Amino acid sequence: MNSYDVAVIGSGPGGYVAAIRCAQLGMKTAIIEKYSTLGGTCLNVGCIPSKALLDSSHHYEDAVKHFEDHGIDIPGEIKVNLEKMVARKQSVVDQTTGGIDFLMKKNNIDVYQGVGSFKDATHIVISGEKEEEIEAKNTIIATGSKPSSLPFINIDKERVITSTEALKLKEVPKHLIVIGGGVIGLELGQVYKRLGAEVTVVEYMDRIIPTMDSGLSKELNKVLKKQKFTINTSHKVKSVERVGDEVVVKADNKKGEEVELRGDYCLVSVGRRPFTDGLNPEAAGVKITDRGQIEVNDHLQTSVSNIYAIGDVVKGAMLAHKAEEEGVFVAETIAGQKPHIDYNLIPGVVYTWPEVAAVGQTEEQLKDKGVAYKVGQFPMRALGRSRASMDLDGFVKILADKSTDEILGVHMIGARAADMIAEAVVAMEYRASAEDVSRMSHAHPTFTEAIKEAALAATDDRALHV
Repeated sequence: MNSYDVAVIGSGPGGYVAAIRCAQLGMKTAIIEKYSTLGGTCLNVGCIPSKALLDSSHHYEDAVKHFEDHGIDIPGEIKVNLEKMVARKQSVVDQTTGGIDFLMKKNNIDVYQGVGSFKDATHIVISGEKEEEIEAKNTIIATGSKPSSLPFINIDKERVITSTEALKLKEVPKHLIVIGGGVIGLELGQVYKRLGAEVTVVEYMDRIIPTMDSGLSKELNKVLKKQKFTINTSHKVKSVERVGDEVVVKADNKKGEEVELRGDYCLVSVGRRPFTDGLNPEAAGVKITDRGQIEVNDHLQTSVSNIYAIGDVVKGAMLAHKAEEEGVFVAETIAGQKPHIDYNLIPGVVYTWPEVAAVGQTEEQLKDKGVAYKVGQFPMRALGRSRASMDLDGFVKILADKSTDEILGVHMIGARAADMIAEAVVAMEYRASAEDVSRMSHAHPTFTEAIKEAALAATDDRALHV
């Protein structure tokens, strides 16, 4: 039987990063993955493939709608080759997962393929092509999450689908009904909207991206409607039925009236649930919460001292980069170091176009806490860079403490917001004030000038270009 200092169950961003950091710190490490490729949901059927399709569909939309404005004439009809687009997406996935294989070899991490199941707190049985057993002084559970559904929905993976199937459709839907106005539904909805589908979003809450600042929700709603999305908020879905090649969705609106929608595909994107199937945590004494999450303390330690859990399977936002930070945190904790994570400073991003990104507190959260704050906001359309690229939608909003001027939250929607938010994270990590950021030189012309201008706006309303 092989023995390890650390065994990691699950090879998503949390798991493989934890394994690499453990190996870097001199621990003999193994990683266990039930699928044939490493990388988990993110690399195989989540973050990476969805961004590949978003980029491809964005290129197509630019060619159809915007090239002419830029003085680019393309003779003949521009067509979508969905099969080739999906194949490119898969090549990106293959290259990325292959990179993880390389990193495992580089760091001398043993890879086991199969389902990892606890025999007890220090022994794991791996059920794959053959059954193996390993011993581990410490174990990190990084088994991730799976798409959630509603109890009355039968996901047939053909017409009623999850994000996994939406990444490999063989045709562009005529009418895609998206249940859920969160990140996944809006991103994949935009992919197929660009390619020619009619897209209808049905959201239970009173706004889309309901966990983000309401200003971002309002602006994204406005932009998506301009892009011809149909968005139905405050709608409670009560039935989803497939009739041949048609899907019939019935929902009650906020007045209690029944609304019927008919489409050829229905994407169910109502969130994700922790995945612990086959793990057998009870055998090791690991406790599961009522929400199906693995119970951990502030050190991400489970009810068993030598077993840790990270990522989507524990409390907190289900984000790949949050899982990565937790993976490093646990590896360094096992090594006797004193790492830290500030969960308030983990950014959230929606990769629609315009992109949406945020870090820190929302206005709603500050109001609920009774924190006195001031707001600085700057429109993207006032930037020379935005006019040059024709990306005029959106804004940057900075929330700062009214008395100390410390930045408490940054919320943005616009071109390249996913990349721009890192500046806000750095500023907040060093507890910068709005004035600090306002006095930093930003290259001109860039989209990030909007951050400086929003900081100026929060500092005695001093924005220069509005």
